[in-house]
Amino acid sequence: MRKLAVLFVCLLCLAACQSDPAPVSFMVFGDAAEFAAYEALVAAFEESQTGVDVTLTHIPSQGDYRTRLATDFAAGTPPDVSLLSYRRFGAFAAADQLEPLGAYLDDSDVIARDDFYPITLDSFTWGGELACIPQNISSLVVYYNRDLFTAAGVPEPADDWTWDDFLAAAQTLTLDLDGDGVTDQYGAGVEASLYRISPFVWQNGGRIVDDPANPSQLGLTREPSLVAFEWFVALQTEHGVVPNREAEASMDSETRFINGTTAMYLNSRRGTPTYRESAAFDWDVAPLPRGTQAAGVLHSDAYCLSAAAANKDAAWEFIEFANSPAGQTIVARSGRTVPSLIAVAESEAFLDPAVRPARSRVFLDTIPDLQMVPLLSTWAEIENTATEEIERAFFGDISAEEAAILARDRTEEYFTLALRP
Repeated sequence: MRKLAVLFVCLLCLAACQSDPAPVSFMVFGDAAEFAAYEALVAAFEESQTGVDVTLTHIPSQGDYRTRLATDFAAGTPPDVSLLSYRRFGAFAAADQLEPLGAYLDDSDVIARDDFYPITLDSFTWGGELACIPQNISSLVVYYNRDLFTAAGVPEPADDWTWDDFLAAAQTLTLDLDGDGVTDQYGAGVEASLYRISPFVWQNGGRIVDDPANPSQLGLTREPSLVAFEWFVALQTEHGVVPNREAEASMDSETRFINGTTAMYLNSRRGTPTYRESAAFDWDVAPLPRGTQAAGVLHSDAYCLSAAAANKDAAWEFIEFANSPAGQTIVARSGRTVPSLIAVAESEAFLDPAVRPARSRVFLDTIPDLQMVPLLSTWAEIENTATEEIERAFFGDISAEEAAILARDRTEEYFTLALRP
């Protein structure tokens, strides 16, 4: 009888364990279309097994998401799994707040290092260890309104178009439609930031930092870099093909593009779900116009595991599934990502000809030209501070040269304080 009682208790414990899946928290940002993709991902994962229960938290604003993550990590209560850009994960990795995932990946029977585009793994390597598993590999591209191009008789952008071609198209497509002296349609829209000017600096043979291997200051004051910066600024201050400060404040360029009153908008792949859902016109993508050479800037996010997570193995199960061919296919079909898995990027899940953009292969063809911004623990501060001066130049408050000097001087302390991989 005693043995039967013990056996009964053991069976009850086993049943309790089986009915109580391990909880894993997962936090993401993005608009409704992006969030729907992650809801589908979590649902598919939970259908595939019964041992892990994922709680999904959605922060719509990217800025609010960054603030929330920083606050939660500082308080010791971060989500188990979060999406981080390679531009920003360094601050968390340097503080030992992330669980390295290289060993998990090497032990996986589902995914392997060779499955990924190499630059994505490089961009999340810290201290010789793979810190996070990359989800995507986007470049900056030009989204363009095909209807506006056709109406104006402007040829669609070629794969090898130049800065001059871009400017000429933007000038033709910038229009005062009612003759009141106010621009109603802009040729282009672009965020005035260090991240956005970087590929143009590289295309002109310049550098955004003095030494890419061991950066100690920004390099925008050097002539090839400054010339590219001046070209970028002149789009607004000289040519007026992008909105000025007042126009941008009244309606931002992305909204103008969605509304059909901006012909071209520079963005990464993350804009695709929104444009599919909200743009009531025919649109497509083109590579960045070329300078003296081709160059693009890497956009990549990764699933990162908090070092404070109570159920690391369970969290890894979710990360592994999310980056399996099945998981990446789900998110890729939403349009949100250029998959970091080579096989999924080359599949119809990403290159589906039935959905926009028709020229999705542009994202893959430009991968060999991608470059990374530096991996530094203080890169977010460097980027934000430099962007303040770049915006001032872009909207005509100061010259590009003055902005380059101020950006260099104001960020010097962040370079000094930076921890490096």
